[in-house]
Amino acid sequence: MPTHDVVLCTDLDRTVIPNGDQPESPEARPLLRRFAAHPESTLVYVSGRDRGLLQDAIRDYDLPVPDYAIGDVGTTIYRVQGGRWQTLDAWSREIAPDWQGRDRTDLAELLRDIDGLRLQEDEKQNDFKLSYYGPENTRPDALVDEVRRRLEAEGIRASLIWSIDEQAHCGLLDVLPASANKRHAIGFLMRERGFADRQTVFAGDSGNDLEVLVSGMQAVLVRNAPAEVREEAERRVAEAGHAERLYLARGGFLGMNGNYSAGVLEGLAHFLPHIREWLAP
Repeated sequence: MPTHDVVLCTDLDRTVIPNGDQPESPEARPLLRRFAAHPESTLVYVSGRDRGLLQDAIRDYDLPVPDYAIGDVGTTIYRVQGGRWQTLDAWSREIAPDWQGRDRTDLAELLRDIDGLRLQEDEKQNDFKLSYYGPENTRPDALVDEVRRRLEAEGIRASLIWSIDEQAHCGLLDVLPASANKRHAIGFLMRERGFADRQTVFAGDSGNDLEVLVSGMQAVLVRNAPAEVREEAERRVAEAGHAERLYLARGGFLGMNGNYSAGVLEGLAHFLPHIREWLAP
């Protein structure tokens, strides 16, 4: 029996957290907790949230505490043991070369006088995540291009992620090492901890999960995912020749609707049928 019989790596918001428009099957999260409590399971959350927001979600939605968490938009990996969240320094060393020995304060100095950018609060930053507020009502292309131009001139390999905070009416820009992404972080954890490919499954719901969903690892797209994400994922795995590595949840598993945690467990059982026994009362 492998040390890690089943490894579930899952996105949080609108994947296991039912904070979308579609209804949740009421038995889904209790069954997810039952899965996580099994001694041969390993649970990994993969989220843009920082540690505080991860812990808030676990408390507010009564989620199982994970064994590992990839957080801060992929820039931090935590090992969770006995209530302690410990960062994996090896991951920091893995992504550090992208920034050529610079830290976020060095990068902030390079970008200091760009109109429209305002640094986010200290608690929203970390060593390898530089986050800004930006204008909501302008196209971000010119702004992001200027940031990219300045960083590339210094030989810095960065990933720039632009999004909109509709409630706060502002844009958000995260500057990250280019290699600090979900797919790389999951692969790193698999290598470091000896998680076997055939025993590891990823679950997601949105465009920012596509990179993993179409990568060739066993992956699940929950039923509540937007139609455009589903179509794009199907197209890309078909072109890559590994359509069988992507499962689209459709509902019906244990009488559930396939949304959120129900879809995660449905896809997990598709790839690893023996987990059905773990979920039995």
